[in-house]
Amino acid sequence: MRPSKEIKTGILVIVSIAVFVYGFNFLKGKNLFSERRVFYAVYPEVAGIVEANPVQLNGFKVGRVKDIQLFGTSGKIIVTFTISDKNLNIPQNSVAKIISSDLLGAKAIQLIPSTAKEFSKDGDTLIGIVEASLQESVNATVKPLKDKAEKLISSIDSIMLVVQAVLDKSTRENLSKSFESIKHALETFDRTSMRLDTLIASERYKISTIFSKVESISSNLASNNDKISSAIKNFSSISDTLAKANLSKTIENANSALTSISSVMEKINKGEGSAGLLVRDDKLYKNLSSASGNLDSLLKDMDENPWRYFSLYGKKKRTKKHNR
Repeated sequence: MRPSKEIKTGILVIVSIAVFVYGFNFLKGKNLFSERRVFYAVYPEVAGIVEANPVQLNGFKVGRVKDIQLFGTSGKIIVTFTISDKNLNIPQNSVAKIISSDLLGAKAIQLIPSTAKEFSKDGDTLIGIVEASLQESVNATVKPLKDKAEKLISSIDSIMLVVQAVLDKSTRENLSKSFESIKHALETFDRTSMRLDTLIASERYKISTIFSKVESISSNLASNNDKISSAIKNFSSISDTLAKANLSKTIENANSALTSISSVMEKINKGEGSAGLLVRDDKLYKNLSSASGNLDSLLKDMDENPWRYFSLYGKKKRTKKHNR
């Protein structure tokens, strides 16, 4: 029995619908006849990722983005993606990084495996991070250049102010005077150098004599080095002897003697004792002076008239000798 046209038409419609569904899902990144594992990653922003964007590992496509939704009320984005390679094991704590896959800005998810020994299972959530966009990278690169350019412009402004100050009339006059002063100073230095050369040339003999004398003194010192060393040793010995001497006791005795002399002088000043009376009492001084005068007169008279004091005694002595 041959199938009717209605049956053929129905079969064709069913096949067409199946092909359409398969093709539609294939275009969306879904393979209805392959075993797929589902993973999740949470991002602070969508960063241009859309459904069917590829999931890559070291640049090789291993899956596709399946779904993108808001994650609760936090405003974050949860991305669902599938891994079609059943032999691919993803370590736990691996990173799913949204990157730009080409220069046109197409996005993809780059898997960055961790070093964990245990693997993620179907339905696990990976760590989601977003690569800096081209604009952000350019801004990060350009910002230091911008800061340097601003500093350079500021420096140029300062230089221009200095140049303007230099170009001022009074400043130019001051600079001219300064250069003129420098010129005069150099000329003076040149003349001084010439005079110094002339002086050295004229006094060359004296300078030579001085150097020869210095050399002679040096040779004398060298030849008398032993004597100088001996003198230094003797001086050192004298210093050691003085250091070892009991100077403290000598100084103490001297201080004691000075104290006694001071006490005697104080008593004399107060009129105590014979010396004090002699210094302080005029009567004693006058008596001594009078006695000294009388004694002087007596001695003078004895010198001039000795017979007054010795003649009678001598006469009597001679008389006695004669009588015998």
